[in-house]
Amino acid sequence: MTHGFFQTRDGCRLAYVDEGHGTPVLWQHGLGADRNQPAEVFPDMEGIRRITLECRGHGLSELGDASALSIRQFAEDALDLLDLLQVRRAVAGGISLGAAIALRLATVYPDRASGLILARPAWVCENAPQHLQIYREVAQLLERHGPEQAGKRLNASTLLREVETVSPDNAASMQGFFRRPNPLSTIELLGRIPAQGPGVSRSAVNELELPTLVIANGQDFVHPVETAQTLCHLIRDASFQLITSKTESRERYVAEFQHVLREFLEPMRSRV
Repeated sequence: MTHGFFQTRDGCRLAYVDEGHGTPVLWQHGLGADRNQPAEVFPDMEGIRRITLECRGHGLSELGDASALSIRQFAEDALDLLDLLQVRRAVAGGISLGAAIALRLATVYPDRASGLILARPAWVCENAPQHLQIYREVAQLLERHGPEQAGKRLNASTLLREVETVSPDNAASMQGFFRRPNPLSTIELLGRIPAQGPGVSRSAVNELELPTLVIANGQDFVHPVETAQTLCHLIRDASFQLITSKTESRERYVAEFQHVLREFLEPMRSRV
């Protein structure tokens, strides 16, 4: 396994993981997460090379210029990493934010994507989906009150109760944002990214022609099953898999996630 760093064109130092040998899979994390989140659910497979970029402001990567934060920029950074690693084509995939990055990459640069995995997508194509509003609320609370008081105010909010009713796991994740080591980075990420979209049109997504897997789970307020189903219907011949939610059983969630990824990637892996 290689743990490396590279510098973007605008001087931001980003961290990445390059693990295994064979068919490259760019496998990206969600908003506020790091390399550990996508690694947990990725199957250990011969003939598969997993590449994960920690996006700006995540994990060991620098935040850089906050005005540059965007799904578009994250996708460009990922492409620059693939160029650095001399990877011409890769299966593009990720969880939540990672799914949006993969969708943009495959749609805007179809010659760079050999497959597509959209796991627990939070966006279709439009900006600022309503189910992501809670991220912006967290950013505002954190900016106005600091981590400790912001956490207390979020706990008392009706919006958190609404999220908690559907997904206790999502509600717990919201509290985790107040424990991130750099509050200013968290404010910028949560204030900017949920207000955006992948920057692609539904008609462009409808033109995609590549093996595609869409993964969803129930009991997930910020990643509705309907969002995953919409993407599955937009992309011709995409396959849809519904797995157990973390709220119901984290163990089953991880096991089923690994299983559906393994089944999808098996025909693509390099044979040695």
